[in-house]
This record gives sequence, structure tokens and C-alpha cells, in this order.
Amino acid sequence: MQNLLRRIGSRVLAWLQGLGRASVMWVLAMSWVPRWSEWHLLIRQVYSIGVLSLAIISLSAFAIGSVIALQFYTQLTRFGAEDAVGAGLALVLLRELGPVVTGLLFAGRAGSAITAEIGLMKTTEQLSIMEMMGVDPLRRIVAPRLWGGVISMPLLTAVFNVVAIYGGYVVGVQWLGADPGGFWSGMQDAVEVWQDIGKGMIKAGVFAVVVTWIAVFQGYDCEPTAEGMGLATTRTVVSASVLILAIDFFLSLVMYGEFR
Repeated sequence: MQNLLRRIGSRVLAWLQGLGRASVMWVLAMSWVPRWSEWHLLIRQVYSIGVLSLAIISLSAFAIGSVIALQFYTQLTRFGAEDAVGAGLALVLLRELGPVVTGLLFAGRAGSAITAEIGLMKTTEQLSIMEMMGVDPLRRIVAPRLWGGVISMPLLTAVFNVVAIYGGYVVGVQWLGADPGGFWSGMQDAVEVWQDIGKGMIKAGVFAVVVTWIAVFQGYDCEPTAEGMGLATTRTVVSASVLILAIDFFLSLVMYGEFR
């Protein structure tokens, strides 16, 4: 029994130590204000993290929007309510699927890449060399990637929503023959700027901070070996995905549940 309690205690202490290191790193990185000579670092990360993720975000969004419109149209035509396809599609995307699916894709594509890149720098001792040269790795490596992810993901969420709605329009209106006027007017009547778009973007911002924070910390704190880098990359994707789903539940409960 004592050995079990000792192992549990050591695990808890190790987790708290990691959380403390991650919190200190996050505060230092988020307080980074780029100098004029450092703006290219942020722009490069926005391009690497955000722009290069547009392809997978757009393809996934079109497919998901098409599937949702197909399912909604199939079910709603049984009740003669096919004009509600646009409203249902927009509400599901703006409130839930847009930020959640974008966050999951972002964790799989950009989050794993950030962890692997920083982990490789640590494994090859590039971070140690920077410190010996008087260059702060948190300012040069971690902060631009953290801010690049925080900036990119809400924009990717907006792109996801737009492409998914267009995919739903292609399937629902142009393929299945729903009334285009009813599709767009129902969407306009149902969607509210703050209640749906605004709160959805708040979710995207929270997910962006969580995913990029986990990604940069796992890379910066990993063991400097090939196995350690692989484990850190796996932890990034798994931890970020689980936290996105868990945080989404609590945010939805606060925003749209009885506590709003």
C-alpha cells in the first residue's frame, strides 16, 4: 500500500512540476513583444502554421459541410422543412464543429510539427548552442511559434466555416435541389453575430492557446533523444485532442446552457 501511495505521489508531483514549468514558459513567451528585426520570425510562423494548413482545413471543411447538408436534407424533407437546412448547417458549424474540428486538425498537423521541430532542435543541441551565444531560445524559438498558432487558428476556423457552408450549399441546393432563397434566408434569420459567430470564435481562440501551449512545451521539455521526441509528438496530439473535446463541453455549457 505504501509503495502504491509513493508511486501515485511521485506521479502527481512530476505532473505539478511539469505544469509549473509549462506555466512559466507560457507567461514568458506570451509577454514577448517582437522588435523590428524580429517581425519576420512571427510572419514566418504564421505562414508555416496557418497558410500551409489551409489545404487540409479547406478539404475537410468542404467534405464535412457536404455531409451535414446531405443528412439534414434527408431528414428534414420527411417533415417538409427542407428550408431549415441552411439554418441547421450554419448553427452546427459556427457553434461546435467549426472550432472543434479545426482544433483537432490543427493539433494533428501544426501542433505535431511544432513539437517535432523544437524537439529536434533540442536533440541536436541547437537550443543549448543558442544559450551559449547569448540568444534566448524562448524569445527566438518558442514565442514566435506560440503567437503564430494563437493568431492562425481563429483565422483557420473562419475559413473552415465559410468553406463548409459553401460545401453544404453545393450539396443541398445545387445537387439535391433545395430552394436557395430558403437556404440563405433561414441561415440569416437563425444566426446571431455574438451568440453564434462570436462565441464560436472565442472557442477557437481558447483552443488555439491550448494546442500551441502544449505543442511548444512538449517540444521544449522533451528528452533529447529520438524516442523522447516521438513520445513528445504523440503526447501533443493526444493531450491537445482530449483537452479540446473536454474544454468544448464546459464552454458550451457556460455559453449555451443554463449558466449563460
